[in-house]
Amino acid sequence: MSALQAHIRRAAASGRATEQIGPFLATFSPSSDNPYLNYAVPDDGARPTRADVDALTEAYRGRNLPRLEFLATTSPAAEKLLLEAGYAVERRIPVMLCPPDALVVPPAPDGIELLVPDSDVDLEGMLTAQHEAFEDTTAPDVAGARAWLAKGGLSVYARDARTGEPAGGGSAEPVVDGTAEVAGIAVRTAFRRRGLGAALTAWLTGAVHERGAHTVFLTPAGVDEQRLYARVGYRPADDMLHLRLT
Repeated sequence: MSALQAHIRRAAASGRATEQIGPFLATFSPSSDNPYLNYAVPDDGARPTRADVDALTEAYRGRNLPRLEFLATTSPAAEKLLLEAGYAVERRIPVMLCPPDALVVPPAPDGIELLVPDSDVDLEGMLTAQHEAFEDTTAPDVAGARAWLAKGGLSVYARDARTGEPAGGGSAEPVVDGTAEVAGIAVRTAFRRRGLGAALTAWLTGAVHERGAHTVFLTPAGVDEQRLYARVGYRPADDMLHLRLT
């Protein structure tokens, strides 16, 4: 889990201001006060003092509500002290891994095609499907999606092969040190319960493996999603712990 925690720490620091506070890496978004873009990650095996925790809390005062995200097994002593200091568990999410030899690739549902979105029309269709599935009311950011692909990210777009109607989509991070996250698996309501979510997940996972990733992970939103990912070869490996100061 240490390698995966290192990946999470790098991802948290990417594009953000950082400050090392005792055994905590505090990250701050320069353009957003969204709490999910401003959080700290403890070092592996961190054994902070109460003064360290107080300093971390103070660093977020006036910026955002103090939060942390980390793999539970990598810093159990930090979790214990943070809870004693008034932090509470916001979420505890299973982290699932799929090594190359475990991947099961189901076929796409009849009448659905999976492709790498290239044109603005395809990118907008993929984003529209994802936004609908996640009840996101913001406008699709086609330029941002294209920039994501340009820096090495992966995306997959599902559409009706006959009508071209958007059906779903998903994405994966660029592979860094053999590790990448699959995320954003989304299927529009009209296309659900046909195996499309599993097909999208398997397509992305296989593509990331082909790029050299040996550690491919995701975090399911709930029990139904966990069962879906298990069908293509993912297995629980740890819990992602989100703590927030109450």
